[in-house]
Amino acid sequence: MSIEAQELACREGHIGLLTLNSPATLNALSESMIEQAQSTLDQWARDDRICLVVLQGAGDRAFCAGGDIRELYNAIIDPADPEKPARFFTREYRLDYSIHRFPKPVVGIAQGVVMGGGLGLFSGCRYRLVTPDITLAMPEIAIGLFPDVGASWFLNRLPGRLGLFMGLTGARLNVTDTLRVGLADLAILPEDRDNLLARLQEERWTGKTAADDNRLFRLLNQIQTPDYRALPASQLEQHEQYIARLSSGDELPEIIDQLLSAEVDSEWWNTCMNTLRTGCPVSAWLVWTQLKKAQQMSLRDIFRMELAMASECTRRPDLKEGIRALAIDKDRNPQWSYERVADVPEAVVSAHFMPEWTDETDPMRLE
Repeated sequence: MSIEAQELACREGHIGLLTLNSPATLNALSESMIEQAQSTLDQWARDDRICLVVLQGAGDRAFCAGGDIRELYNAIIDPADPEKPARFFTREYRLDYSIHRFPKPVVGIAQGVVMGGGLGLFSGCRYRLVTPDITLAMPEIAIGLFPDVGASWFLNRLPGRLGLFMGLTGARLNVTDTLRVGLADLAILPEDRDNLLARLQEERWTGKTAADDNRLFRLLNQIQTPDYRALPASQLEQHEQYIARLSSGDELPEIIDQLLSAEVDSEWWNTCMNTLRTGCPVSAWLVWTQLKKAQQMSLRDIFRMELAMASECTRRPDLKEGIRALAIDKDRNPQWSYERVADVPEAVVSAHFMPEWTDETDPMRLE
């Protein structure tokens, strides 16, 4: 099974342990995995025996590398079911929103690769633990998508214009970066993952959210953490002045020009700029627009907005072309619908932000 659900007995109460179990694909989310995870969480939300949930990924290489883009590509090119790609995103968004709104504490334990849809799952957890080998990113501009799965919410909460920079460049954060900007709460050693589960099972869980939250908070503050001085140096700290200065401004084309023309002697920076240089111009506008629009939105409205954006992306050519170039033909030479950011018509961008649901048909309704 690509989703493994276990119910672990504690001194009192039970833990729901949900494991993404497809290590060969870096635990990338297929539609069936999403459906299995949703069904399990819906069941645990109603089950009084389950007092808290732990979400993890199988293997050592990844928590979750994002959505299964090969499966998505096959859905996009399948003429027999044109609604299938949008259905995939609808189910993924509902799962992420369910985690954000879950009525019991959710602990996310992430290792290795955490990208795209993986970060969507992880960001919804109330407690977010990472191991020192973490690599975190939102690289959707490389495939003609945009930072989705609630990224308008969590990227807007990063300092300065770091959220914009991450969306435009697919910047990869290490464990120190991740903790520095608040995308994770605590680092633990890889060998302590099992020890943590054992500690959780030694506790008495009441099923009363406030009391269990307090007990869980105290327990997490007692566990052993790595020596932070031994963790990798923060790339963001080394580059934050460049990011703040070059990402400032009111016009996206000017910001991109500033970033690409800056002379920064850094392999990390050069990798970021290469992603920006070769990324989808329409996606750059989507990043810019989604972050501006989301500033005054509720979480629910953000999810509705992004789901409409994703649905429009499945109807346009760039997403299919981006996945083809990266994962199917692997020529890494996508032919985007527009060559430059300045060439993208405003109407093309605006079409991604048209409401698609009423309150009655809202896919984010959890009742």
